[in-house]
Amino acid sequence: MLDQDLIDRIVRQALDEDWGLKGDITSKAIIPHELQTTAVMRSRKSGIIAGLQAAEAAFRLADPTLTTIRNVEDGDKVFNSDILTVQGSARAILAAERTALNFTTHLSGIATLARQYCDIVAHTKAKIRCTRKTLPGLRALEKYAVRVGGGMNHRFGLDDAVLIKDNHINVANSIKDAINNIRDYVVSGVPVEIEVDTLEQLQEVLAVGGVDMVLLDNMDVPTLQKAVEMVGGKFPLEASGGVNLDTVKAIAETGVNYIAVGALTHSAPALDIGLDIAL
Repeated sequence: MLDQDLIDRIVRQALDEDWGLKGDITSKAIIPHELQTTAVMRSRKSGIIAGLQAAEAAFRLADPTLTTIRNVEDGDKVFNSDILTVQGSARAILAAERTALNFTTHLSGIATLARQYCDIVAHTKAKIRCTRKTLPGLRALEKYAVRVGGGMNHRFGLDDAVLIKDNHINVANSIKDAINNIRDYVVSGVPVEIEVDTLEQLQEVLAVGGVDMVLLDNMDVPTLQKAVEMVGGKFPLEASGGVNLDTVKAIAETGVNYIAVGALTHSAPALDIGLDIAL
């Protein structure tokens, strides 16, 4: 469960965007104010459901008298399944329909893709993690959907963990200087990860120390295997760059602990879900 106040703020903004200044003028023109109905959100393809909290919020914020009944829960696998039943004002249901579907199809798509990745690497110790490549304003929901699909979250933002990337190293002049600067600034308990592109950089990190994890960026499988051997379990390793459903199995089998997959949030296809209404 996500914080309901956070969800309401995000959903309220989406409804305002959709309604504009006049609301749903089509439904107002066609549907009598007093007409009551029942509608059902239904999946049309196989996938993992996520985002029911946001869908429920869309209907509730559109009209507090609408009632919703869950037919499944977040994390359930569905196909041609009834997901959410909504009862009440036909106008209100239609006014909230697209917003509810936008959240549910998008978040279910992320959860579905995360589950695919996790299933592929399930025979290894590697864990699938998302990145900060999220849609602005939707990070909390998208990272939640990754967890629903079985994946893990990397840092949530810039303030909860250190990730020293190539640009930081370039500005600091060297890996050693970057790590030493972090030691002087970061408080105890904040995890420190550093990104390296080559085995030579990894060797420098091993010599300097002072990090909790190393991100192996854009390394091919043989190089990843050598990196795992070099580190010998001294700290966890995370692979990133060029990861997709075709390459993730071989990457996981190198022995890395984590695999960062930006596609989980920036490229997940929406799960096909529709809403059917009956008078």
